[in-house]
Amino acid sequence: MTTLLRRVPGPGGPSWRCLGAILRGTHTRTSHLIQPDGARMLAGVRLPLTGYSGAHRRWQHTEAGDRAEVDFKRLEEGDDGIVEVLMCRHKVRNALGHVFVSQMKELMSALSIDPSVRVVVFRSLVPRVFCAGADLKERALMNNSESDLFVHGLRSLMNQIASLPVPTIAAMDGVALGGGLELALACDLRTAAYSAQMGLIETTRGLLPGAGGSQRLPRTVGITLAKELIFTGKCVGGQAALEMGLVNRAVEQNQTGDAAYREALSLAREILPQAPVALRMAKEAMNKGVEVDITSAMAIERMCYAQVIPTRDRQEGMAAFIEKRPPRYTGE
Repeated sequence: MTTLLRRVPGPGGPSWRCLGAILRGTHTRTSHLIQPDGARMLAGVRLPLTGYSGAHRRWQHTEAGDRAEVDFKRLEEGDDGIVEVLMCRHKVRNALGHVFVSQMKELMSALSIDPSVRVVVFRSLVPRVFCAGADLKERALMNNSESDLFVHGLRSLMNQIASLPVPTIAAMDGVALGGGLELALACDLRTAAYSAQMGLIETTRGLLPGAGGSQRLPRTVGITLAKELIFTGKCVGGQAALEMGLVNRAVEQNQTGDAAYREALSLAREILPQAPVALRMAKEAMNKGVEVDITSAMAIERMCYAQVIPTRDRQEGMAAFIEKRPPRYTGE
C-alpha cells in the first residue's frame, strides 16, 4: 500500500489526514533531501511536495505555498525499519504551533499502526535547533480557554509519542527548550551534542511544564534534581545532561552540525537487528511496570512475555543460537 497522506485545510490551518495503513510499503529514499522551503530534491530536480497517484503518492498539498512543518523519511539499504521524523519549521525554530502540532499528531497516528516501523528517530532540519518550545506569538493571541485547550492538545501529542509501540530516539543537535524538551522526554532514548542546550524554562515565563515535563523529568533524572531544574528554569548542556541521566549519549558536535543525529542513527542500528515483537513487548512491560508496585509489575511482565512465546521470531532466535548464525527476524 502506498502513502495516503493528504493535506487538507481546517479551522486551525492545514492538517494531515490519514487514510488506511498510511505508511505501509512506501519508501522515501535517502537520496531525497528535504529543503528548508519544504521542497524535495529528487535526482537533482527540485520538486514541490505535490501529490502523485498510485505508487508515487507522497505528501499532497492543496494550496500553492502550502509547506510541511513536519515530514518523514524511511531509510533503506540495510536500515529498513528505521523511520526519521523530520521537524522543519525553519522560520520559528520548530516552535510548537497549531499546524506543527496537528501535522505531528497525524504522523504519530500513522506510525503507530505501521508494522514495518521498527525504530523512530526524531530530528530537526533547522540548524542548531531541536525544538524551541511553544510558539509564543500564537499563544499571545489565545484567550485563557483557548490556551488551556491548546496545551491539552500538546499534552496529547506527547502521550502519542510516548505510546508509540516501537523504540523512539530524540536527536538533540541544538536547543531543546520547554515543549521541545518535553517532546524529547516523551521519547524512549535521547542523544545530544555537547553544545546543545536543554531545559524546562516555563517558570521563567510564569508557567509550569504542561505537556508532561513535570512528570517525565522526575521519572528520568529523579525528583530532587527535577525540582531544581524546573524551579530555577535552568538550561544544561549535553555533557551535564549525560551526567544526570537526562540523555543516553552525548557527543562532540561535528562540522555539519548533526553529531547527535549520527549518534542516534548508530543507536537505532544497534536496536534494529533485535526481534520486533520482543522490542514492542519489552517497551510495554517497562512503561506500564514502572507506574505500579513490583507485584503488579511482575504480572505485567508475565503477560507481555506470554505474547512472545508463540511467535516465529522466538523460534528463529532459538534456531539461530543453536546453528550459530545471526537471526533473521520477521516480526511474526
